[in-house]
Amino acid sequence: MVNEQSNRQIILDHRPSGYPTSETFKMITTDIPPLRDGQVLIRTVWLSVDPYMRGRISDARSYTPPHPVGVTMPGGTVGKIVVSQNDSYPVGSFVSAPAGWQDYYISNGNNLRVLDPKLAPISTALGILGMPGLTAYHGLYEIGKPQVGETLVVSGASGAVGAVVGQLGKLSGCKVIGIAGSREKVNYLSDELGFDAVINYKTDSVADHLKDACPDGVDIYFDNVGGPITDAVMENLTYRARIIICGQISQYNLEEPDLGPRNLRQILTNQATIEGFIVGRFSDRADAARSRLTQLLLDGKLQYMEDIVEGLENAPDAFMGLFQGKNFGKMLVQVSSEKD
Repeated sequence: MVNEQSNRQIILDHRPSGYPTSETFKMITTDIPPLRDGQVLIRTVWLSVDPYMRGRISDARSYTPPHPVGVTMPGGTVGKIVVSQNDSYPVGSFVSAPAGWQDYYISNGNNLRVLDPKLAPISTALGILGMPGLTAYHGLYEIGKPQVGETLVVSGASGAVGAVVGQLGKLSGCKVIGIAGSREKVNYLSDELGFDAVINYKTDSVADHLKDACPDGVDIYFDNVGGPITDAVMENLTYRARIIICGQISQYNLEEPDLGPRNLRQILTNQATIEGFIVGRFSDRADAARSRLTQLLLDGKLQYMEDIVEGLENAPDAFMGLFQGKNFGKMLVQVSSEKD
């Protein structure tokens, strides 16, 4: 039900120690003020929840300042403009916006991108054609530099980033090995996305299966998880291998950090490189990358999976589920209907 008088917002109530809980967040309701000239009111339709947000609600030193306690949780959204005082953004337009966890968002037009629902479903602006897709694209091509015949290993392979990395790797002529955490995910990566082999880290020995799947070693490792899985991969590096550090989801909720690094001898003896990155570093190439991903999607060369939770009030549960491996594909919260 559309109510353009009040706004539900989910704020960070306090910083968690270890795994976030439902008490980490709090729902509040505020009044929506009248718009000023140049402003638009956006009703949130789709909200993205992503692992990077765990770092934002910590007070640890990072690439961006900690998210303030008492402030609406951050997050990318796709919304519909329902009131406009800006001729560049007419009522009815769909836009991507950094609105965060709330029903409505007021913008002066900065940081908005108009979406064409005829080109692709608007939810893809938060997944394969949004931050996760761009992360996969830039990480693999800018840092991994894949070559035909090389072996690429992807951890977190069924996630929003990992699944795109694997498909781009196949399109680049690589042998692609995925690591995921359920039989359903393993089957999807093998049968639907065409990965050459997939290891279920919950039931299989990653170290043993890597030796079988990668007899000539690992040329590129796209790391989304860290921890013991990464240790096992690094024992199988080739000469001049490239390790791309995109995420470390296994480490985000530890109250005491794991000891490490533990495999630097492999980096030394194989003269390998290891590089971390944040996707914003490549913002000057984002439009070109998005255009390429869009064309691949339209050509049927890329597929995607969305895991949808209904209702803003369920955003905390969707977020916490990321760290338990509950999501299958891009985790999205549907806040309202596209048709309202």
